[in-house]
Amino acid sequence: MDTETTNLSLAPTQEGKSSLPLIPDRHPQHDLFICDVADAVLKDMMAHMEHPFYSLSKKPETNVRRYEHNGNWIEITPSVKGLATIYDKDILIYCISQIMAKLKNNEPVSPRVRINSRDLLIFTNRGTSGRDYMALVESLDRLEGTRIRTNIRSGDEEQIDGFGLIDTSSIRRKHGLGGRLLWCEVKLSDWVFNAIRSKELLTLHRDYFRLRKPIERRVYEIARKHCGQKNEWKVGLPTLFKKTGSQSPLKRFRQMIRDLASYDHLPDYSVSFDAEADMVTFLNRGTMQLGKLRARWDGHLDSDAHIEAKQAAPGWDTHMLEDEWRMWLADLDSAPNHPTRHFVKFCQSWYEKCGCP
Repeated sequence: MDTETTNLSLAPTQEGKSSLPLIPDRHPQHDLFICDVADAVLKDMMAHMEHPFYSLSKKPETNVRRYEHNGNWIEITPSVKGLATIYDKDILIYCISQIMAKLKNNEPVSPRVRINSRDLLIFTNRGTSGRDYMALVESLDRLEGTRIRTNIRSGDEEQIDGFGLIDTSSIRRKHGLGGRLLWCEVKLSDWVFNAIRSKELLTLHRDYFRLRKPIERRVYEIARKHCGQKNEWKVGLPTLFKKTGSQSPLKRFRQMIRDLASYDHLPDYSVSFDAEADMVTFLNRGTMQLGKLRARWDGHLDSDAHIEAKQAAPGWDTHMLEDEWRMWLADLDSAPNHPTRHFVKFCQSWYEKCGCP
């Protein structure tokens, strides 16, 4: 059966729909700041590639994935235990949220993060049985074993980098294999940690952890990345299919999107599907930033800002880059101390990572 769609599904009602599209909130709690590392890095490093490196299947995927677009490529190599799954990524989301909380409080941070296992399970809306604790250990194995290699083009030069999701992990438990898991410690890779320090992050709605199916999580991530705080975003179904990394046949994927549009339960975005045009439309519900839609930063730039920006990012439309920069600031809920300097640095970073348009 298709694990992308059957995972955690409920029996349909008489109308053919699940009575509860979202998983119940197992641990009601205050709003939490959640950061998505996949979106963060692929947003800035790859620019519109967004190839998924997390498996959407519960069956181990051991094949090497490779994606190429406009001279850029990314290759993901799993370990013998399989590719890291979209549920394994919950550990990274948790780690990044902890680091971001410390940064906001001006506390020292490092790539090494101590994880209280029970706190993690509650944070990600999971159960707290022995089986749930053991699943964390298996997730750490897949995260540590998944390797990524990509080329980064800047002007007429090409750099090929290889990195992982996490470098190392350690586990403390009561004596004996059946002993209770006490805590885990994860050392994030430089790739992940640098993205955090650079604030190349977006927030997710807390209901992300209540989505039942892997494909729903992945589609939400893509909508969050591309639609962001804009009113709407349209994408052809074949393109969306490619971005999700779904291993299902296109025909089956089309039915998944029909179902998703029918339920229309994604956080932050309403989904509609035009079957004749084979086009998917995402409409902003106005619920961004956990219920508070923040406006784009509307501060002023110096008169020579775009002159410097054109020098920092040759060939790019700097007004388009300014729009991207302002939306990025809104997502971070941040106001720069030196706007022009910050904007030019943003353009320079964009050019270094994306190369010529």
